[in-house]
Amino acid sequence: MSDIQQAVRTKYGAIAASVATSGGCCGGSACGGNDPITSRLYSEAETSGLPADAVAASLGCGNPTALLELEPGQVVLDLGSGGGIDVLLSARRVGPTGRAYGLDMTDEMLALARENQRKAGATNVEFLKGTIESIPLPDDSVDVIISNCVINLSADKDAVLREAFRVLKPGGRFAVSDVIVRGDVPAAVRRSMELWVGCIAGALEEQEFAAKLASAGFTDVEIEPWRVYDVNDARGFLAESGVDVDRVAAEVEGRFASAFVRGRKPAAVACCAPGCCK
Repeated sequence: MSDIQQAVRTKYGAIAASVATSGGCCGGSACGGNDPITSRLYSEAETSGLPADAVAASLGCGNPTALLELEPGQVVLDLGSGGGIDVLLSARRVGPTGRAYGLDMTDEMLALARENQRKAGATNVEFLKGTIESIPLPDDSVDVIISNCVINLSADKDAVLREAFRVLKPGGRFAVSDVIVRGDVPAAVRRSMELWVGCIAGALEEQEFAAKLASAGFTDVEIEPWRVYDVNDARGFLAESGVDVDRVAAEVEGRFASAFVRGRKPAAVACCAPGCCK
């Protein structure tokens, strides 16, 4: 396991354990609150009826379930599903004839998510243990892939996108929320492990993300920044990183944003050449 994977697993395992034992958030910006990245992502109508712990453990940077219309009978996969909020929201939309998978590598998060599934009474949900670089599902088995501020945590984003492409059915859609970079950022930010597990240091530059999606085979790629972080936001996410906050905050103002990222796996092309179809 890489140092980054271990750091991510340790941090998010501790958050899950805190939520499970206290019935609420672990405190500070790590669990949302006024954090500029994780706050104000879901409407009350969406969270109504969900287990409180699923909401408390929501650590995303957007609402991927709002990026597209999910249809009854579809199969949805959430990469890095955490406490399960996006899986449970997806399960509502695909209905009893559909299925919603959540994939996570952290035992504590999986235990919390499965308990939230039990509380919600969701029978069309399954949480899988594994990494987003090696998805434990067959080729061409998923209609929609979502993810909420997790791809930036991976040290091998090309592998993540290749795997996402592999498990999507032809015509399937990729619709995630993630943090992106817009321009150069100080090297100290990129080197900070605390900022990496906090969804900042590992973020891809906007055009690089689009290029990686295209290289993996995706078409109709769109990246839509919707929340750009100002200098005060920067002070919030830099506070525990060990960098010179006063100096660096001004240097990264407007350089990070939450974005909606979309793509599509091309549909299968019907064979029309003489003799190639049977």
